[in-house]
Formats: sequence, C-alpha cells, structure tokens
Amino acid sequence: MENKSPFEGMMDLMSQYGQAWMDNLGQPTQSTLMKTQSEDFTKWANSMVQNPTNMVEQQMNWWTQQVNLLNDCILGNQEQTKETDRRFRDPSWNDTPLYRYIKESYKLACDNIQQSVENSEGLDDETKTRLSFFTRQYLNAMSPSNFVATNPEILKLTMDCKGENLIQGMKQFRQDLEQSADILNIRMTDKNQFTLGENIASTPGKIVFQNEMFELIQYKPTTKQVYKRPTLIVPPFVNKYYIMDVNPETSYVKWLVSQGHTVFMISWVNPNAQMRDVDFGNYVTQGVLPALDAIESVTGEREVNGIGYCIGGTTLVAAMAYLSGKRRKQRIKSVTLLTTILDFTKPGELGVFINDPIISSIEAQNNQRGYMDGRQMAVSFSLLRENSLYWNYYISNYLKGESPMAFDLLYWNCDNTNVTAATHNQLLRQCYLENRLAKGELVIDGVTIDLGKVKSPAYFLSAIDDHIALWDGNFEGTKLLGGDNKFVLTESGHIAGPMNHADSNKYGFWTNDNNDQAPSQWLASADKHQGSWWAHWQAWVDERNFSEMIEARELDGELDAPGEYVKQRIQDVIAQEAEMEKESA
Repeated sequence: MENKSPFEGMMDLMSQYGQAWMDNLGQPTQSTLMKTQSEDFTKWANSMVQNPTNMVEQQMNWWTQQVNLLNDCILGNQEQTKETDRRFRDPSWNDTPLYRYIKESYKLACDNIQQSVENSEGLDDETKTRLSFFTRQYLNAMSPSNFVATNPEILKLTMDCKGENLIQGMKQFRQDLEQSADILNIRMTDKNQFTLGENIASTPGKIVFQNEMFELIQYKPTTKQVYKRPTLIVPPFVNKYYIMDVNPETSYVKWLVSQGHTVFMISWVNPNAQMRDVDFGNYVTQGVLPALDAIESVTGEREVNGIGYCIGGTTLVAAMAYLSGKRRKQRIKSVTLLTTILDFTKPGELGVFINDPIISSIEAQNNQRGYMDGRQMAVSFSLLRENSLYWNYYISNYLKGESPMAFDLLYWNCDNTNVTAATHNQLLRQCYLENRLAKGELVIDGVTIDLGKVKSPAYFLSAIDDHIALWDGNFEGTKLLGGDNKFVLTESGHIAGPMNHADSNKYGFWTNDNNDQAPSQWLASADKHQGSWWAHWQAWVDERNFSEMIEARELDGELDAPGEYVKQRIQDVIAQEAEMEKESA
C-alpha cells in the first residue's frame, strides 16, 4: 500500500466527501459545483507545487506535531485543558489515550489544512474564499464525532443500548429523508408540539384582504387608543411571516400592538410551479402596493409606517422607490429595515455560490422545477453554520436516536417556503451578482428603481453576528437612500438580534449618528446600550413620524389569523401539483 503523508491522506478524504456532498445536490447544480471545486483545488495544488519549500516544511511540521501528540497521549503528558469545542465536551474524549489522540489529531489536521488554504500564494480572494468554505465543510463533516467507531460517547451508548439508539436513529433518518428535497433536511424540533394559531403565531387578528400573492392580517388592538397612521410589516418571502409572532412572551407583533400601533402583516403564499414567472417586481406591484390599498380601504389612511425584515425590507424599499419613480406621493412615511440588504457587494459566505457558472446552473434547475425548493434553501443556510445547525442534529437524531426537543424558533426555521423560479433567478443574478438595485439599474414594471429617491426617514437595524446579511454590508445601504437614515447595530444574529423583546436584557445595541464613515470606524466610536433596541425604535418613530391618537379600530373579517397561506407546507404544495398533473393527463 502506498504510504501517504497526513496531508495527502486528508486530501483524499476531502475529495471523497466532496463527491458525497455533491451527490446530494440536484442537477445541473451538482456538476457545476463539482467543476468549480475541481478547478479551485487544482489552483490550490498548483500553488503548493510552485512553493515546494513551504509545502515540505509544512508537512514536516505536521509530522513532528503528530509524533509529539502521539507520545504525549501514550505517556499521559498532555495537559488537561477545558474543551471549548462542543463536539468533544463529553469527558470520554479524554478518558483514554486513543480517543484523546483521535480528537487532537483531527483538530491538528484541521488547523494545518485551513492554514494551508489561508497562506496559499497566487490565489485570488474569490477562489480562496470558496476553498476556505468547502474545506471547512469537508473537515467538519469528517469530524470523528460524526462516526460511531470514533466517537466514544456514541460507542458506549450503542453498547449499553444494544444498538437500539442506531435503530431509532435510522427510523428518524428515513422519515427525514422522505421529507427532504435534494439535500438531507434534518429535523431540528418536535413539530407535533406546535399548532399555528394556538401556541405559535397566536396573536389575535383577522384576514382583511387576500389575493394570489398574499393574505393581509390586521391584528386586534389591546389599547383604547392607537396611532392614526397604521403600520405595515413586510416579512421575507423566503420564510413564513411568524418569526415576528412566535409566541406571546417574545412576540414583536404583540409588543407593537401593545404600544398602540395598528399592525398589518403580509403573509405570503407558498408558491408552486404554476407561479414560475412571478418575479421580484410582482412582489412589489401585486404584493406591497395592494396591501397599501387594502389598508386604506380598512382604515381610511393612505399613509403607513413600514417595517421590512430581510428580503422583505428590500421589497419594501423597492416599492417606495417604485412609487417615487411613478411620481406618486410617497405612502410609506417611515421605513424600518431589519437585517436588510440593499447593497449586495458583501454577500458573506453566500458569495461562494455567487458566480456566473453556478448561478446559471441554479437558474436552469429553477426553470425546470418552476421554483427553488425551500427545503433545499434551508439546508444551504444551515450549512453556513454547519456544526451548530446541521451536524449536531445529525449526531443527536441519528447516532444517539434522540427525539428533538420542542423549540418554537426551530419550528419556524424548519417551516420552509418555496421561492418562485423567476424571483430566485432575479435575486441571484441581478441583485447578488450584478448589484443592480444599488446601482439604480433594477427595473420593475417599466420603472427604473432609484433608491436615492426614497426620502422617508429610515431606521436600519442590523445584527453584529448575522451570517446571512452582514452588518457592515447593510451599513452601506444608509448611503443609498435619500432621507434621514438611522443605523443601529444589535448584538447576536439574524433572528435573535432583531427579535429581542423589550423586557429582555439579554442583548444590547450600539448607536452612532455619524454614518459618513467606514463601518469599523462607526462601531469603534458608537455608544453601547443595554437591553433591547425596541424602545429606542419607538422613540425614533415618535420623534420623526408621530401621528395623532384615535380610538382603537374594530376588526372586520371572516377568517381569523393566522389565515390559510401560512399553513401551506411544501409537501402539500408538491402533492397538489402532482394531483393537478394527474387530472390534466
């Protein structure tokens, strides 16, 4: 058998895992990603060949480290330090020299390979970013914690349970596989413990308008008087709306209502293949604008305060620019943007997929299906934080055979929504790849979208640990709108940061009135505040967009919130399509 260095052996394993990882992707995306990865690894290999001295020195250092590690484990000379990696916190990883060596040798290999990528010479930043991302994916997938034979905790559990844990895990694996799309979608929570409208998405309200794109919810007031100007919330169409109404204790919607706001919420339909031609502009012209008309019909108020979350905020701002481009009076008198991207030049690790060949393959796949399957997108987002959002559930569900606990946020996270083919294609190419929205080149229904024409005051809220909408990229959005723009940065991530209840002191936030500087400078000179940003926002609304108080409005509608659209599961959408095709045939 050919003797190979640790580096060469690890490279072989990475290649094998890469094939398995790609096998889970749909065609034609699979072949394009494989080709791109092959080219990147070839560039990496050539870079190392062109610097043989560095490569040999690195391998010699690695060999030396491995030998020293082995001696320390055998002789028991290794210092016992507190384990910071959650995968190896079980004491059994240090109880025997063998497993301690397996763990430390793996961590040593990861460090060396990742340093090799980082220190590679002659690679452009884009290639190095892709290499770093996929290398990390491979290494974390090959963690000894993911395999029974190399995980002492799982091995002991299997022997104690006589394999019942693996049998139960296989049952759960089969069930998850049946509910998955192209990539295994691992359950994160016990979905049977939640019922929409009862213990989740339960703030009382009525459906006051419906079309083929959305249902409009009006929430029941809880104060005797309310602001005369209503509030419209535009959630992302890549998720269900109720992240802002998960439970009564943390509900953003319930809190807004308690402050005297008349709150309207869009609940987007879960699209099927028949909606393949619905594009981003349709979410403006057949979504936001009809919602404004419906609110005027219900309340008599033509103007609203707007709140948009993630891509819902992008849609809301596009609607404002559309109204300005049509030379109509602005109906959204203030806009609050929660983790919203307007300038797409900093996509974060999503940038791994942002290049012409990969986008072209995704477009072909979307056009074939008629939509981007929301389950596939959910796994893609989970793999941006693979150890905490993917592999840990793989271990607990399939190797330990445990049933996941009931957790409302994870229930929402697993409640996936499709995105129409035209919309997903347009976002990837025109926004992420070409950045047309920021450049003023995006066209909606014949109107060129110029963000500079949006003059309403804007409140930008970003999260410092957001891995989907990077805060320093969102900061650039303040330079695109033409009004009085306030930027606020909260602690935590994409969900926990914005949905930080006013009564919670868990996360704080930063403010700084000077947006005319680099993001790092803004943060360095910002003021830190304890507690939630919600009260700060309420003061901002009162100061810049105060409207008189009136008697609380009565609700009028036949269908109770949360309505019907939010209950549409992807599996139901696909089943309905299959039935329609069967009937037409």
